[in-house]
Parts: sequence; structure tokens; C-alpha cells
Amino acid sequence: MPAVLTVDPRSGVPIYLQIIEQIKRSIALGVLQSGEQLPTVKQLAIDLTVNPNTVARAYRELEREQVIETAPGRGSFVRSNGVTESPKLAAEIAGDALDLALREAKSVGLERDDVRRLFEDALVRWFGDQ
Repeated sequence: MPAVLTVDPRSGVPIYLQIIEQIKRSIALGVLQSGEQLPTVKQLAIDLTVNPNTVARAYRELEREQVIETAPGRGSFVRSNGVTESPKLAAEIAGDALDLALREAKSVGLERDDVRRLFEDALVRWFGDQ
């Protein structure tokens, strides 16, 4: 697997969710291709220095969401529909990032209109004045 996954135990986001998000992001960006094999649960747990149950939980959730498939004795692989649905995954990833940003904005006391103004400014910066 060419993608390098990292986790931040201090981020406040559960580690298994960080793994899920990073695998989905890798698929959406084309870093992981259809049929590509993921590291074993044991290997990824060693690489990330996390409990193997954490990786197994992430893989189970990805399998439940039909992003990956696991073949006993062979390993876990990116499903073909996981790749073809990359626009859906990209929207999900962006939505998650927006949720985090909105939670942060609310936690520092910004009002809805302030957040809306910040968002509109960011849209212009990134997409131009359309």
C-alpha cells in the first residue's frame, strides 16, 4: 500500500475513525486503486503503534460500508465500487472536515453569521468569485 497512514491520539478523534478517514481519502484521491491490498491488521497496528483491535474495528467498518472486502486467508482489498464511488467519498471527506471546522467555530463562540461570512470568504479564495 503506497499510502502512509498516521494517527494522532491527541486529536480527540478516535483512532479507528482516523484510519477509516485516511483510507477513504486515499481511495478518493486515487492513491489506493481498486483491488489493491491493504496491510494486514497486525502489520498496520505495528506501523501505527496501536492495538490490533483498533485496526480490525476500522477494517470491519470499511467492509460494512462496502469500501473494502476481506477474503479469509488472503487479506483486505479495496472494492471496485469503493473506487468508482470516489466522488461520494470525496464529498463525505469534505463534509467531515466542514463538521470539524464548524464545531471549532462554535466552540470559540462565533455566531452563525460570522461563520457564514468566513465560509463565503473561503469559497471566494478557493473557487473564485463565481
